[in-house]
Amino acid sequence: MIDFTKSACSAVTLAATLALATIALPAAPAYADDVTLTETGSTLLFPLFKIWVDEYTKTHPGIHITTNATGSGAGIEQAISGAAQIGTSDAYMSDTQARQHPEIINVPLAISAQTVNTNLPGLNNASLKLDGPVLTDIYRGKIRAWDDKAIAALNPDVKLPHHDIIPVHRSEGSGDTFVFSQYLTFSTPSWENDIGYGTTIAWPTVAGGLNAEGNLGVLQLVQKTPYSIGYIGVSLHAEIAEAGLGTAALKSYSGEYLLPSPETIAAAAAALTPRTPPDQRLTLVNAPGANAYPLVNYEYAVVSTKQAKPESAAALRKFLLWAIAPDESNERLLDEAHFIALPAHIWVLSHDQIETIK
Repeated sequence: MIDFTKSACSAVTLAATLALATIALPAAPAYADDVTLTETGSTLLFPLFKIWVDEYTKTHPGIHITTNATGSGAGIEQAISGAAQIGTSDAYMSDTQARQHPEIINVPLAISAQTVNTNLPGLNNASLKLDGPVLTDIYRGKIRAWDDKAIAALNPDVKLPHHDIIPVHRSEGSGDTFVFSQYLTFSTPSWENDIGYGTTIAWPTVAGGLNAEGNLGVLQLVQKTPYSIGYIGVSLHAEIAEAGLGTAALKSYSGEYLLPSPETIAAAAAALTPRTPPDQRLTLVNAPGANAYPLVNYEYAVVSTKQAKPESAAALRKFLLWAIAPDESNERLLDEAHFIALPAHIWVLSHDQIETIK
């Protein structure tokens, strides 16, 4: 079981708080009562977003925020089309999308991760070691049985069952697919050359392979399907534990086999956040350095800087600045959903992007 009882948020929150000494948070412009904002997108961010909305609207009764878990692909699309003021996504917009829609910004709100989960009867308490090439061959159908020599070589002390592997992937456009397929791409040249990464990809046809919609859909399908494997957002940590699924220890860039924890997620983020450009479109997958869990990502709000109404723009700015505020209250909310706070440097970039919303 993954231990999220000890949080790494305190250090990054302290750093961000120090940043406030030199960057004052401006007062948000006044806005009319009864402003409605619409959010849709990431099923990984959805649990945290619901917590944020419930907490925020307690003290801002004139603001109404609707939330929908539709997948990161839909979040990006609806932010671009204007159907939603906030499109949430585990993936940043592609270069092509960014060029075509320069008014749309990608704003990190927090840092999260994905887990790779298995349903192996009698072995779900063991954390199997898996790496990118093995996962690639499982999702290509080249590794068909759990006792395949490649898996056995990584787990010499585990008696693996001689049973077909049932790979499960997302059916809709998904930021989790984006992150997972990046791990396969960065670690395995054959996957990079043939398939690559994205919120939607051309999954190879694998006998017995299954797909499901949303993180919860994948979890439920893996739970009811013995000998299956799937990737799930860490915000469903409690549900993963309740379902009794195994969580794989994944090979990092530096060669360690790691489970996701506040410490390993924060280590991965710390390794790459200094490289984050002003538009904040950067992957945190397969970060270099010690103790860096490989499936880590920014959680984005995809937002138009050109809102239809000034009161909507003001309400949107104020809510997003509140969501990333480096204080103990926000740290508690992040802990509740197993997310990591933004480091100080990234908080500054997100703050500056949010201020461009008009």
